[in-house]
Amino acid sequence: MESYEFPQVTQLAIPFFVLAILIELWLVRTGRAKGSFETRDTLTNLMMGTGNVVAGLLLGFVSYAALLWVWQFRLFDLGLSPWVFVAAFLLDDLRYYFYHRIAHRVRWVWAEHVNHHSSQHYNLSTALRQSWTGLFTGMFVLQAPLVLLGIHPAVIAFVYGFNLLWQFWIHTETIGRMWGWFEFIFNTPSHHRVHHATNARYLDANFAGTLIIWDRMLGTFVEEVPEDQPRYGIVRNIGTFNPLKVAFHEWIGMFRDAFAPGLTVCQRLGYLFRPPGWSHDGSRKTSEDLKADYVRRNPAEAGKPGLTG
Repeated sequence: MESYEFPQVTQLAIPFFVLAILIELWLVRTGRAKGSFETRDTLTNLMMGTGNVVAGLLLGFVSYAALLWVWQFRLFDLGLSPWVFVAAFLLDDLRYYFYHRIAHRVRWVWAEHVNHHSSQHYNLSTALRQSWTGLFTGMFVLQAPLVLLGIHPAVIAFVYGFNLLWQFWIHTETIGRMWGWFEFIFNTPSHHRVHHATNARYLDANFAGTLIIWDRMLGTFVEEVPEDQPRYGIVRNIGTFNPLKVAFHEWIGMFRDAFAPGLTVCQRLGYLFRPPGWSHDGSRKTSEDLKADYVRRNPAEAGKPGLTG
């Protein structure tokens, strides 16, 4: 079986990440740029990023081995020509869009993704606030179709590194709106601020990795508007800087709900696989409920992007 070795883009970029965070911190603290840092929050972000790297080193081979097993059933072998890398990047960026959308709509996947949203600050260090438990959701299966089409797992892993590299710099308030054509095609700080916001109009929007055109095409794009500045965090903020709690709080809450006494099998499955905020007795609110509540309080907002339901 073919074995390819490509540079690990994100690990090579770690010095750049650290330098960029320090520059942004200096700009914000000296009043030269918009943004906010909180020391404990930033340290938590760095610890979450370190834990993500360690988890990848310890467990990353599992998903890679699974995709190598799928490789034997490929329909084609597209090789390593430059266009294959370009096609792999575009297809994997689309795959990331669907993963990201699922992560916000299925609690099982939200349990690992929520920690990335749990900071109430939005700066470059927030990009490092990454999951330790991504493997356990099984979402690497979304890469299997690319492997079956003939793109080697090593190529997919390589191009995904550039996707993650792009997503680093868009976690900032220092950069406002960019050129119109650039905002139309690419995911930018403005678009991603929307994604991280808890404002009703911004919930479940802008799932793109690199290309925002996927959101535009699939109906999930919402533009940042000056009159509704993003508020960051999650709907029910966790109020802790403990990285263990950040990493596992939603897994614990999800299983506590799913195994509570007196529930039917369907209700237990609902706590695992229905959207975050779903409850069997309607005592909690999903993003749709929160949007509907907002529109009831602000009827003039009905029909605007993000509030069309």
